[in-house]
Amino acid sequence: MLGFRDINISDKERINAALRSSDFMGCEYSFANNMAWRRLAGSKIAFYKDFYICCAFDTEDGCPYFSFPAGSGDCRELIGVLRDFAAETGHPLVLGGVTAPTLEMLGELFPGEFDVLYDRDGSDYIYLSEDFISMKGKKYHGKRNHLARFRELDYSYSPITEKDFDDCITFCTSEYNSRSDSADRSFIAEQFAINTYFSYFNELGLKGGVIRVGGEVAAVSIGEQLNSQTFCVHIEKADTRFNGAYTGIANMFAQAEASGYRYINREEDLGIEGLRKSKLSYNPAFLLDKHIVTFK
Repeated sequence: MLGFRDINISDKERINAALRSSDFMGCEYSFANNMAWRRLAGSKIAFYKDFYICCAFDTEDGCPYFSFPAGSGDCRELIGVLRDFAAETGHPLVLGGVTAPTLEMLGELFPGEFDVLYDRDGSDYIYLSEDFISMKGKKYHGKRNHLARFRELDYSYSPITEKDFDDCITFCTSEYNSRSDSADRSFIAEQFAINTYFSYFNELGLKGGVIRVGGEVAAVSIGEQLNSQTFCVHIEKADTRFNGAYTGIANMFAQAEASGYRYINREEDLGIEGLRKSKLSYNPAFLLDKHIVTFK
């Protein structure tokens, strides 16, 4: 029987060992993300031998929703254990975050035993770091204009340090409080996530960037190394009163922290129209397509 429980900072080394073993590119394969966003869908964790398992229990239909486990070992055996656990809850096994290579592997191990649904809203936007940082060429003409407007301001960019924490939290909270939909569960969960990132900033190995205009915080971004080739941006907030602030923090943070990686993962759009338009406007190299697999 799998023993699910809350994730804890003390789980970092064991979980990161499993994540390194799999080297997945999806944004859900981050200890920091799993810890910070655990309240969104009541996520709990468990271990099975050398596999790390993260499961959302607070779902609309009450069906446990597993991220495809990270780690190493006998995948056929692991899936059998997960199917038995799901059956005990009265539900089929549902796996999310399944990318093409994993889908192919599951098809070879369990032919005809599951249904597949393409999860466009959960697919990650992946950018070539070199392109995102340089923003050269016709396709980035509009972004270069935004940067030019922003650079006319009296701004400064610097890496986030402990002396910036309070100002950054206050800035993010003000942005949250200004929303007409601030009572929405996802935005409440986001505030918890942001506070978690700052509460454990150094322990989680996070990187951050802050832009100040006239000495006041105007934009904040937080991210980390995701896998051997990829830097992931977890949080990005900017004051839209300043023309080009979002483009400014996106580009400057990438220059400062992502130049040593081949790719930048800017996570999914969750089906939000404005967010999708924004992520597409930065010209992703590709979408990391994800699928939801439901065993019969």
